[in-house]
Amino acid sequence: MREPYDVITMGRIGVDIYPLQTGVPLARVETFGKFLGGSPSNVAVAAARLGRRTAVITRTGRDGFGDYLHEALREFGVDDRWVSAVAEYPTPVTFCEIFPPDDFPLYFYRRPKAPDLEIHSRDLDLEAIRDARVFWMTGTGLCAEPSRSATLAALEVRGAHRGTPDPDSVRATVFDLDWRPMFWGDGEAGGRGGGAADGDGRDRDSVPSTRALYREALAHATVAVGNLDECEVATGEREPHAAARALLDAGPELAVVKQGPAGVLAVHRDGTTAEIPPLPVEVVNGLGAGDAFGGALCHGLLAGWKTRDIMRYANAAGAIVASRLACSSAMPYPHEVEQAVREGAVVPTLAAGDPVTTPPGGGAP
Repeated sequence: MREPYDVITMGRIGVDIYPLQTGVPLARVETFGKFLGGSPSNVAVAAARLGRRTAVITRTGRDGFGDYLHEALREFGVDDRWVSAVAEYPTPVTFCEIFPPDDFPLYFYRRPKAPDLEIHSRDLDLEAIRDARVFWMTGTGLCAEPSRSATLAALEVRGAHRGTPDPDSVRATVFDLDWRPMFWGDGEAGGRGGGAADGDGRDRDSVPSTRALYREALAHATVAVGNLDECEVATGEREPHAAARALLDAGPELAVVKQGPAGVLAVHRDGTTAEIPPLPVEVVNGLGAGDAFGGALCHGLLAGWKTRDIMRYANAAGAIVASRLACSSAMPYPHEVEQAVREGAVVPTLAAGDPVTTPPGGGAP
């Protein structure tokens, strides 16, 4: 019998091309760094940094960037056995601009189609997905076929094995709401048509709305995680407590509502509520903070911690990454998160791969 993975994530991957200068528009950036990117892949890296056995299900182009992503995953300790190549489409790249503390525009290059949306149900290792202690999927995986059908197939096999209260046999299925409207094409459900042409046996003659797809996924999830915009897309509710209740009504046992500067709200079906303020931090790049939060959330769930303790730990992990330039290579180690939790603040440090940079002409980074 195979040893189950602690965490399997499924969905987006790509190459982040980030400026090595802050406070500079792309038109004036002179140097860039290359990093592994894509939210589910970063979550797998974050959990691996915290000592968990992780793997990611995704696809790349058959190109040099795809080769790089395989190498990067292995270097981070993430199993890449379910990362395959798609000959028809290039590996996606993402550029950003960095204007601390709260302006980080993203520019996604995923046309004509991202390989990670070409995951097919027939290629899934459903036994491994079923047995994983934590399975993490995202809303982006629902935006187009065949990824949509594959993601729902993975959720269905998880739905037959809901979590138990025994910490030694923790099972969690996490739905990261991950609303990225630019990935959904012209309409509610990203693209038109479907039907038998998707090759996965699902009838797509009538494409459901985004909210209907989210509700279908939520019915199989035990944990839902999203910011206020994402919660509104999933439930129609924006007020944090109302959004959490609506998420729980849709099926999960734990709803996590991220509120940015207002901190995080977590509400469990058993009535437990935790409202955790953000840690003080000098923000360098906020783009990877949510993925660090996700990896730490998985770690806390696996450890069987109380909801409040999980949220404090995940908040600290996110704050650490927000204090650094990169995303994947900035994911913290346990001692760093523990220090931040203990001190109630983030001490600025450079992660591996984070250069000290200044805008052209000098000035503070």
